[in-house]
Parts: sequence; structure tokens; C-alpha cells
Amino acid sequence: MVRREGAGIIGMVILKLPDEIEKLRTSNLIVAEILRELRERVRPGVTTRELDELSERLSRKRRVKPAFKGYRGYPYALCVSLNSEVVHGMPSERPLVAGDILGLDFGVNYKGFFGDAAITVAVGAVSPEAERLLAVTEASLADAIGQARAGNRLGDVSAAVQQRVEEAGFSVVRDFVGHGIGRSLHEDPQIPNFGVRGRGIELKPGMVLAIEPMVNQGSYRVKILPDGWTVVTEDGKLSAHFEHSVAITEQGPDVLSRIH
Repeated sequence: MVRREGAGIIGMVILKLPDEIEKLRTSNLIVAEILRELRERVRPGVTTRELDELSERLSRKRRVKPAFKGYRGYPYALCVSLNSEVVHGMPSERPLVAGDILGLDFGVNYKGFFGDAAITVAVGAVSPEAERLLAVTEASLADAIGQARAGNRLGDVSAAVQQRVEEAGFSVVRDFVGHGIGRSLHEDPQIPNFGVRGRGIELKPGMVLAIEPMVNQGSYRVKILPDGWTVVTEDGKLSAHFEHSVAITEQGPDVLSRIH
């Protein structure tokens, strides 16, 4: 996740060799496995601090370094975004309650290659509108991945998210975007969740993209809390976030952070 910098989505895009993509697959599969274990622990009464501590234990078990801890001064291994928190939420002692929705964003550094993925989880029974928000956000990610093909344009990926989300009556966050990933956690290009089909850089084999729709129930406008990290919806309504790291190949999109 990176803050959007104007229209600066064109920069030095680093194409990965096949062996580098396999190393990125390993790091991303570790992320996916840890997220799966975290998801199984989400229930009423659990605190987000406990989930953060679990993510650190699971990382040590797999001999990887959490990618977020210490990154630009962020003090935790896991980003936990609750209800109206969009991204970069910080763990706390507040226990989860039924009806919450919880974003879990996690990354690792495995032998110099980064993995990054995110899910949003229902805590117990949630409202029908919250369920719909989660379903639409996850579906928009699937739509975007479907457009992540060699020869397409970056705008095709972005527009796929926007179309699914806005047709459902929700909005896409505009101040924060997805990103390239590889030997650095954040690389070019920036990947907005809104755009025009046929526009933007051409997608080429060897690109690896962290595609991450951030979808708000109400307005797309967000603000950052005084902690300097937590991004929340300006209107206090719910937000959801899903993310996969995807390699562009001659055969089509290869989702590195999916457990098959």
C-alpha cells in the first residue's frame, strides 16, 4: 500500500526473471499461509494485539522477517483495520465483537524477496450490507486479476475494480493505491483502483503487481488519524480491503499469494 503521488504511475518498472518470480512465489505463499492461520483465530473476544503477536510467532517459525515492522517506522508486524479503518490500522487491546469486519494486511521478506497480501474478515455474524461490501471488494480483485494480462494496459486493471465497485453502489479509495513488488516492498508502478481502459503502461511478462482494492461503503474520502498511520473513512462508514501479488506471464495472470 502506498500513498498516491499525483498521476505518477509511470516509473522504473522492474521485470523479474523466472527464477525471481519463483522466489516471490515462495514469499507470497508464506504470507498466504500466515493469513490463513490468522483468519482462523478471528473471533469475538480476541484482540488485534494478539493477532499481531501471532503473526510474529508464525514468521519466526517459518524463518522470515515481517515486512512491515520497522518500515518507515511502523511498529508492528501486522496491519489490522477495523470497520471504518481503511488500511494501516494499528493493533490494540480492544477485543473484537460480533458484527465487526477486520482487514488483515501482512507481508514478509524471504531471502530478499517480498510477499504482500490482505483479506478482510467478518467477525461472527455481520450485517447484510457488510457481507455485500466484502463480497464486492473480493470480486473486484478477481476482476482486476483477470485483466492482468500481457498486452493489456494498467488502466484495464484499474477500471475493472472501479466498474465492479461503483455498479454495486460503493466507492474506491483514491488516495492510496496498489504497487509493484519484488526485492522492494513497494516498486513501480502505482496501481490505482480507478482508471480508464486502454490507458496507462502496457503490461509485460515479468511484471509483478500487488493489486489491492480498498472499497468504502460510503464516500471515497479518507483521513489519517493522529497516530500518523491509521487511514479511516471520512464519513465513518465501513471499508474493506483485499490484496494479491500477481505475476504477469505469457500464459496469463499468476496469483503468487494464493494457496491452490
